[in-house]
Parts: sequence; C-alpha cells; structure tokens
Amino acid sequence: MKKFFARNIEGRGRWIRAIGGGLFVLVGVLAGGRNVWAAVALILAGGFLLFEAVRGWCVLRACGFKTKL
Repeated sequence: MKKFFARNIEGRGRWIRAIGGGLFVLVGVLAGGRNVWAAVALILAGGFLLFEAVRGWCVLRACGFKTKL
C-alpha cells in the first residue's frame, strides 16, 4: 500500500490540482442553494483534488495510467 500512495506528481501537476480543487469547492458552495446533490458532489471532488495536491499523489498515475501533468 505504501508504494500505491507514494508521491508521483511534481510541482506543476500539484498546482493544477490545487487550482482545480479550489474552483470545484467554490462552485460547489455557490451551487449549494440551487442543487444540494450537485453541490455535495462538487465539494467532495474538489476536496479530493486538494488532497492530491497536498499529498503530491495522483490516483490515475497510481493505477498505472500515464498523465501529461
């Protein structure tokens, strides 16, 4: 399990994930009054992207997929 959660992205990929995660959370908060389920999904997805950015880990890369960032 340790190898699965090993760092596998560098600075540029971490920034992209952090910005995307922040935007997802922001849109989720703004959409909260219109559609609660969409807001929850956006906030959870944004939180996961922020986790990936902080950890320096990408779930797709950990599963063997090649990504550009």
